[in-house]
Amino acid sequence: MITTDFAPGSPCMLDLGAPDVQAAASFYGTVLGWQYEPMGEEAPEGEEMEGGMFKKDGKIVAGLGKLTEEGARSAWMIYYSVTDLDATTRTVERLGGTVRVAPMDIEQWGRMAQFSDPLGGQFAAWQPGTDQGVELVDAPGSLSWVELYTTDAAAAKQFYGEVFGWQFGEMDLPGGGGAYTLITPAGLPEARMHGGLMQLPAESLALAGGRPYWHPVFAVEDCDAAVAKVTGNGGTVQMGPDDAQGVGRLAVCLDPSNADFVVLAPEARA
Repeated sequence: MITTDFAPGSPCMLDLGAPDVQAAASFYGTVLGWQYEPMGEEAPEGEEMEGGMFKKDGKIVAGLGKLTEEGARSAWMIYYSVTDLDATTRTVERLGGTVRVAPMDIEQWGRMAQFSDPLGGQFAAWQPGTDQGVELVDAPGSLSWVELYTTDAAAAKQFYGEVFGWQFGEMDLPGGGGAYTLITPAGLPEARMHGGLMQLPAESLALAGGRPYWHPVFAVEDCDAAVAKVTGNGGTVQMGPDDAQGVGRLAVCLDPSNADFVVLAPEARA
């Protein structure tokens, strides 16, 4: 369960790098009911918007920006809350990770950096200033879970466990599908689990060239209806919709630029 108190090590924000900002704003607006607000002044007529914020019911749920990194794929970037970004950066480097974007101040709002884990999985960290993170989570149309697909679950647990202090639990996937690792911030109960990681062969990670990758899970009221909007607006479905016992009905989707995400209609809580 993701909450907006953003305990250290918990996901606190996310943004999408898209080759066509206007097209991405339209797609997610239709699929998830988001409203897009450009940052700063509106782009002149005929020019593409460079970036801004997605909102749901007036609350920030994600960011959107122009994909500018040469050779990069369109993808969601997950940010995790930290209390000392420089110390986090040193830990990432000591453990064999890579600093993709060095720690930098974002005016008074906070400090951010982007990294790759030793196997190439990209993630980011945020040290809050006046801005703690997104304003709506764990509700329809917002972030409810994060997930890592990796080629080496044991190595991922060792790395991220030391970087963020995460606690891990294990569960068996149905049908002999292997193990799924559950992630909880340090010192918090299992009810505060915010994500999971799963080991897959490199050939199953073709989306990122065989490298690990994180993706967001967005809560929706009706999974099948959300999938119909995905496919009806230029997106595709990699898996599902399927029912997962104790979790809900979900589907793994790609937007028109092949950025991956999951839509989940959670089971009713007792």
